[in-house]
Amino acid sequence: MLTTSNRGAIQPFLAMDVMAAANRLEAAGQDVVHMEVGQPGAPAPRSVRDAATKALRDGRIGYTDALGLRALREAIAAYYASHHGLEISPERIAVTTGSSAGFNLSFLALFEAGDRVILPTPGYPAYRNILGALGLEVVELATKAQDRWCLTPDAIRAAHVKSPIKGVLIASPANPSGTIMKSETLQAVIETCEELGIWFISDEIYHGLDYGMKPNCALRYSPNVVIINSFSKYYCMTGWRIGWMVLPEKALRSVECLGQSLYISAPMISQVAAIAAFDATDELEVIKHGYAKNRDFLMAQLPKIGLGNFLPMDGAFYVYCDVSSLTDDSMEFAKKSLEEAKVAITPGADFDPKLGHHYVRLSFAGTYGAMQEAVKRLGGWLG
Repeated sequence: MLTTSNRGAIQPFLAMDVMAAANRLEAAGQDVVHMEVGQPGAPAPRSVRDAATKALRDGRIGYTDALGLRALREAIAAYYASHHGLEISPERIAVTTGSSAGFNLSFLALFEAGDRVILPTPGYPAYRNILGALGLEVVELATKAQDRWCLTPDAIRAAHVKSPIKGVLIASPANPSGTIMKSETLQAVIETCEELGIWFISDEIYHGLDYGMKPNCALRYSPNVVIINSFSKYYCMTGWRIGWMVLPEKALRSVECLGQSLYISAPMISQVAAIAAFDATDELEVIKHGYAKNRDFLMAQLPKIGLGNFLPMDGAFYVYCDVSSLTDDSMEFAKKSLEEAKVAITPGADFDPKLGHHYVRLSFAGTYGAMQEAVKRLGGWLG
């Protein structure tokens, strides 16, 4: 009898399931407000689209080196110099097929099957799913709203004493909460990992999307961390599937060899286009101003309709809202929001299997008009 592998028996990515359900409603003629996925409402910058158009007109689009086009790696290195004051050799940079490939490559290059890797909860569900599919043990450490959803050095030490930890993965700004780790906390966590011989992976895909408090790059505190970033969020290039890693030298060759076999290379046309993204700051800052306007609107209006239990969002474009006064089943709540209010939101169970049934995540990456309509519909539905 033919059977599928246990490796593939992972939990669904609920945000994507909600989006699929919302798309089916739209295909049937229903009007849906999308707040379920972290997808910018704006297209990629004009310079990015022009660069891609020129590349298509000029001729052949083919493979590149597995680590990416030299010109793009140099542009990424220049970004670290100009934005963070960090001198990073282009040789340490790997261009990837979105940040998703960066997670795959880092997990394969750094860990053996069975190794224990810490994830704070609530957190991005794909981390958990990829680690599980690769045969790694996920150690989920609960964080609290009163601690700004931040993992602490003490929690890492306690888990390591119980059974050795090989990796820690943290995102700042975080998904789903939008919180940013304070510099001293980030530094303390990285120093703890180095002391204990634990790899630290920093998910920085929401860098650039901050509203007052600035996130620090983990490379500021150690050259041994692994950085994963992407052009999807700040640069509005989700569908282009293009990201990057900054790697310690000891991990670079492993990532290169794995990339050669798993992906060959990131799409060349997306790499060419991504180079131009670094020249689009003015346009991108206008888009970011729109997110800030959406954020301010939701912070003022959500409490008026009974959805006011959330932390101020430091960065990214999400509200992680405690709805325990309204439901003890975030899955059912999100389902009814879509079916009855025609507003697509993500259940907190996606980000925290144990405690997420009391939370939902709302994305404010769309237009201001969409935010207004969402509040109107949700208010009427809850009212």
